[in-house]
Amino acid sequence: MNHSSGEKEPETIEPLRYLSKKEMAAVESELLRDYRFGQQQLIEIWGHASAIAITKAYPLSSLSKKQPTVLVICGPDQNGSIGLVCARHLRIFEYEPTIFYPKRSPNSLHQDFTVQCEKMDIPFLSYLPTEVQLINDAYNLVIDAILGPETDLKDVKEPYSGILLTLKQVKIPIASVDVPSGWDVDEASKDGINPDVLISLTVPKKCATSFSGKHFLAGRFLPYDMQKKYELNLPEFPGTECLIEL
Repeated sequence: MNHSSGEKEPETIEPLRYLSKKEMAAVESELLRDYRFGQQQLIEIWGHASAIAITKAYPLSSLSKKQPTVLVICGPDQNGSIGLVCARHLRIFEYEPTIFYPKRSPNSLHQDFTVQCEKMDIPFLSYLPTEVQLINDAYNLVIDAILGPETDLKDVKEPYSGILLTLKQVKIPIASVDVPSGWDVDEASKDGINPDVLISLTVPKKCATSFSGKHFLAGRFLPYDMQKKYELNLPEFPGTECLIEL
């Protein structure tokens, strides 16, 4: 079949952009300052989208144990709060989350998320078993909401360094929220945990370029002007979905 010379060339699709720690901090601060998003609002969006990603990667019907148990490990900063919101939504979706939150944040906003989980009768562990087999036997998977992009890895001390050592030994799947704990946001990991699923929030971070597992981009709310300004080239989300598998 002859193609006329005036036929339109297929549009080239620019590759999705992976952001550095500095760029992601700029995006977040612009959302809060210029677009008047609230911190609580963002954490709720991200936590809900993370829970949806878990339901896609690990549907209730696919879980191997009789009870749909999930262990959610929350760090002291924003990523930990996203984990709390994720646990609450998973409870609504009929999973059975248990939370390990060893250092509760004094931030009143984070405390609100903790109370919401307690009011949903989600159990909190007082300690994480160091005997890895106990974790393997009790849960279907672990959600790592420990160290987010905001964490300076040089400052990581106990109990988090010990938790990461334990997670490196578990046999059940791990799903990491935004950045796998222990990974440098800006480069490929050599020393952190090795999750099966990564849920990048808003925009994937540079470290995710070396991730080879199941990768979701979650949180579909970024204003178009910002997408254009940062040349993010976000993929087209299907229908009304709040996430997409990359």
